[in-house]
Amino acid sequence: MKRVLVLDANQRSALATTRSLGKHGIPVITADDTTSSLAGLSRYSTCYFQYPPPGTEPENFISAIDECIKKNDINVILPMTELTSALLLSLKNKLPDHIEIPFADLSSIEALSNKCSLMRLAKSLKVPIPNTWFADTPQNLPVQLENLDYPIILKPGKSWVQAGPDWLHTSVQLAKTPQHAKEILTTDPAFKAHPFMLQECVPGRGQGVFAIYNHGKSIAFFSHQRLREKPPWGGVSVLSESTEADPALLKHAKSLLDAANWHGVAMVEFKVDGDTPYLMEINTRFWGSLQLAIDAGVDFPWLLYQIACSQPIEPIKDYKTGVRLRWLLGDLDHLYLILKDKKAGIGKKLRTIACFLTPNRRTKHEVNRWGDLKPFAWEIKQYLRNILK
Repeated sequence: MKRVLVLDANQRSALATTRSLGKHGIPVITADDTTSSLAGLSRYSTCYFQYPPPGTEPENFISAIDECIKKNDINVILPMTELTSALLLSLKNKLPDHIEIPFADLSSIEALSNKCSLMRLAKSLKVPIPNTWFADTPQNLPVQLENLDYPIILKPGKSWVQAGPDWLHTSVQLAKTPQHAKEILTTDPAFKAHPFMLQECVPGRGQGVFAIYNHGKSIAFFSHQRLREKPPWGGVSVLSESTEADPALLKHAKSLLDAANWHGVAMVEFKVDGDTPYLMEINTRFWGSLQLAIDAGVDFPWLLYQIACSQPIEPIKDYKTGVRLRWLLGDLDHLYLILKDKKAGIGKKLRTIACFLTPNRRTKHEVNRWGDLKPFAWEIKQYLRNILK
């Protein structure tokens, strides 16, 4: 068995990956830039080490990874975030030649992870996107802010941008008025010197198509729908359910990934309004609700490991639908935000409380699992620490 290094061990996707590979008997070493971590405390993590923060010390981060590779005889590296993926792929020449990072090349990742280039590609492939305006700087907007229908979405092209020697994590912003949009554009550094988009705010439910490719050949697809999100008006999934892949979503996802001659994993995210699925973004790495796919029968980490080891893989066509996954502490945040919302009526608040207290019997928990409870204990500790700050 080849030894695997799982980075960004505070991510829930890292925990799902560590558990998946560990259950297959693969030695897993976990790492992050904190003294302890979510996946690092899993029983399936053989050891854990702390590396320098990649956002502020990229060169030291790579040096630490190189040292870990030599010390632990690592063969495969699986980064969980855009930043560590980009750093590893751009500085791969500084790592030993035998290291496998089973991802697409950096230019292919850039074409799909950069939201501006992705939307242009989608438009050329006739994949539906919200009304979108592209801009290079706040001073050179393609449309007058006063002429738009609000609220609007302001999206930086990249999730991480370089600000001097450091890397800055960007976020999508919701502007409620023209003045609010101007304030965001002038104060948020993510918009000051980097391409971005102004986008129509599309209502509807979030749906994703997960995929894994082996050098342009599709191996498996998986679909889910978000039942609850944090924040409630749109964000990360806290309760999701496996579903049959919608033919339209599957067609659009395959069109985009085929055009990129994709390699590795990806999550193609849509917002479905009525009968129309609008493309939101593509995550070119593992995603938050990865555990749901594993529970339903599509073990993406194990498949990716086999690809990294050049093992033959048969395409997967079926999986269990109706499986639910709940991120308990994220769901608690969802409940809190609904109760705090002055616009939410008493009926909605009571229904939300009832749903939180009476989960479906098919629901599995993402972090808290019998036989591997230390990650959940660690998560609760961090949660309470953040509340008491």
